[in-house]
Amino acid sequence: MTATASTDVQPDPAGTGRLDSVELAGFGYRQELRRSMGRYASFAAGFSFISVLTTVFQFFAFGFSFGGAAFFWTWPVVLVGQLLVAACFGELAARYPLSGAVYQWSTRLSTPVFGWFAGWIMVIGQMVVVAAAALALQVVLPAIWSGFQLVGGDPSPASASGAANAALLAVVLLVLTTAVNLLDNRVMSAVNRIGVTAEIIGAVLIVVLLFTHADRGPGVTLHTGGQGGAIGALLVGSFTAAYVLIGFDSAGELSEETRAPRRTAPRTILLALASAGVLGGLLLLGGLLAAPSLTDGRLGTEGLSYVLTSTLGDGVGRALLADVVVAIAVATLAIQTSGSRMLFSMARDGVLPASGPLSKVSPRTGMPTGPALVVGAAAAALCLLNLASPDAFLAIGTTCIAMLYLAYVMVTGPMLLRRLRGTYTPPSAPGLDETGNPLFSLGRWGLPVNVLAVLYGAAMTINLAWPRGPVYDPAGGHWYFQWFTVLFLAATAGAGALWLGVRARRGSTLPTLTR
Repeated sequence: MTATASTDVQPDPAGTGRLDSVELAGFGYRQELRRSMGRYASFAAGFSFISVLTTVFQFFAFGFSFGGAAFFWTWPVVLVGQLLVAACFGELAARYPLSGAVYQWSTRLSTPVFGWFAGWIMVIGQMVVVAAAALALQVVLPAIWSGFQLVGGDPSPASASGAANAALLAVVLLVLTTAVNLLDNRVMSAVNRIGVTAEIIGAVLIVVLLFTHADRGPGVTLHTGGQGGAIGALLVGSFTAAYVLIGFDSAGELSEETRAPRRTAPRTILLALASAGVLGGLLLLGGLLAAPSLTDGRLGTEGLSYVLTSTLGDGVGRALLADVVVAIAVATLAIQTSGSRMLFSMARDGVLPASGPLSKVSPRTGMPTGPALVVGAAAAALCLLNLASPDAFLAIGTTCIAMLYLAYVMVTGPMLLRRLRGTYTPPSAPGLDETGNPLFSLGRWGLPVNVLAVLYGAAMTINLAWPRGPVYDPAGGHWYFQWFTVLFLAATAGAGALWLGVRARRGSTLPTLTR
């Protein structure tokens, strides 16, 4: 793809989407996906990927068990760091409103090979995130009704029976989300919007109820009380925030299905992250203040589900947990959709195995069916690892975070190099968005924000991938779980290098995309 796309867009106040299609053609692509998403749908895409109810309920117990109540303070640190990354992404979303955002951005900022690896790591990471999100059902469903515990009697994800049951529930959910992803993008978008609305209402209600049932003051967050030293405990405790506050780039992933994406996507990327960050932080704090006990061990194993049912009563608690189930289902759907668009974008450039079928868009549904099936099947296979050991639950969760953080650095890193070399042109001059206003730009803050985004992203990637035995293999005897993230990253990079080597021997080169 060597066509040149201008950043100077003629206004489209009617929001017809016709000029969006013309702009897409300027990048060398045809408008195949249905451009039917508005601002709220774009916001919902990013918010549902983050899904504070899904991820906070899933990882609250883990964060508390290692960092104690003080793990709350890792939340604002991670939120600020991710807002720096999101601000950089906002500039790129305005400049390159394309599906497969991380792949497209990294390739145009660096080289075809480097950008390809960024997309490859991102799409594999998204498949792992889908699996991790689907596994979250185990944290909630058995707490609503014991009949959802189909295997054994212990519902804890850390137990053998809980891990096996989590795998079964996750596979059932993935079948359902794959079916929705094959229907129609308007159906998918409608389900997403309704689910996000229900999640926001439920999250606000939970926060209000937790704060009105508080048993202690916020001063409790100044005590770690977790495992190990304070610094090490908080570094591990930060996994909760790191796992929750990812996926905000989904608004960029769906740019080719969004009306006026140059104006819409940058704002919805930041809004989704900021709103999820505020709600999630309040959920963490409310859970710590309202928990019946911080010392009986249940908060470190059962997490927020224990707080809701114990503090609010079984009736109200279970009703609110039902809303969490909706959030988990919608999050799994949104993440699968985002991963599907990444696969589609790379396949469209002919840079993946089976690019032909993976790049086809159904004229009836406006959806790429092949990528949806591949992402769903791969996620289901990863979920089945939970049958082998309960340690797989944490290994899968931390691996997906580390992969996404690494992919993000592979965008912000080249972006910083181009700024330092003076070859990065801020998209605000002379570009205009679809309404005739200047494109989103960081202006003079671009360089310091970019520097901090790279430093933060690199530090968190190392923190997440570090092979800590007490974290990844607490029972011992499973060295491969301790090194799971490192091994999975190495295997992903090795498989990618092998594929590029095969292409090179066949005489195929990667396309040079528009810069």
